Amino acid sequence: MATLQKMTKLKRSLPSPASCTGVSRSAALSLPALLSPRSSAKFSLRLLLLLGLLVAPVRAHDVEVGTDVAATFHLEPNHNPRAGETAEVWFALTRRGGKTIPLDRCDCQLAVYSKPRSSEDEPLLEPELNAISVEIYRDIPGAEIVFPEAGSYELKLTGAPKEGNNFQPFELSFSVTVQP
Repeated sequence: MATLQKMTKLKRSLPSPASCTGVSRSAALSLPALLSPRSSAKFSLRLLLLLGLLVAPVRAHDVEVGTDVAATFHLEPNHNPRAGETAEVWFALTRRGGKTIPLDRCDCQLAVYSKPRSSEDEPLLEPELNAISVEIYRDIPGAEIVFPEAGSYELKLTGAPKEGNNFQPFELSFSVTVQP
């Protein structure tokens, strides 16, 4: 019942489509009317924007690109870490052309800095990277981090090829905001 009441309130709060399309309000709000070529593009855009506002924003992954290595970065939970709680991070390293670089082929290090920072600042943390498998990626660098307090941080991932590999050394940075 509560859902029906919410939908009724939502329907009442929408701008009158009848003034845009020349059809009655109830006909304009029906799916066939919205999909018909006679429906107003302006009303359809408003409805699309309204529906977009109802969906919670989701931040999936950040991508940084170096000389010939890119990293897709993800942080759990949902890129919203909390101070004093364990956050899991992973980096899907890829070469030009999309070939994944597993951790056993890269001499990678991760450093965590408080922001703002100067180039002389020492890292607050240097979490150990472990090979993990997540989503479609296998044996990529991952770590657990406990951020000491709320604020802005920079995660700096550096890497160089281990013997027998030929990608360029890289340094990639990712910004993280930690909640209290």
